[in-house]
Amino acid sequence: MPDAFTTRVLNLATGSAERVADITGDCESFLREAAAGRDGLLNVFVPHATAGIAVIETGAGSDDDLLAALHTLLPADDRWQHRHGTPGHGRDHVLPALVPPHATLPVIGGRLELGTWQSVCLVDTNRDNANRQVRLSFLGGVGEA
Repeated sequence: MPDAFTTRVLNLATGSAERVADITGDCESFLREAAAGRDGLLNVFVPHATAGIAVIETGAGSDDDLLAALHTLLPADDRWQHRHGTPGHGRDHVLPALVPPHATLPVIGGRLELGTWQSVCLVDTNRDNANRQVRLSFLGGVGEA
């Protein structure tokens, strides 16, 4: 019987530019092994103080729109109390209040239940940290085969 709880850490290189990175394929790959056809929940968590997880449409401009909206809400200027790093880095520490560092998603029959245009994305505005980890955890129904 597969374990009720399984976890894996993804290591992602996000580079030195702000980025919305689609990790849906990584989530699906993990679930093929971990869920083994079962129902349950996928938790996606980024253990960083300057990144978040969003469920958003990608590829049609929405990812760029998200970054533009974050620029409007959280300008990269000198207004922030938190001042180490590149100019405006303090706003990166406010990001997780708007784009939380986690998402919990339904898994049905071992497959991620997303809407037609939804993708799971890492949102990273911190140009000072080019390497990120994302923890994927599957909690499966007990007693299922």
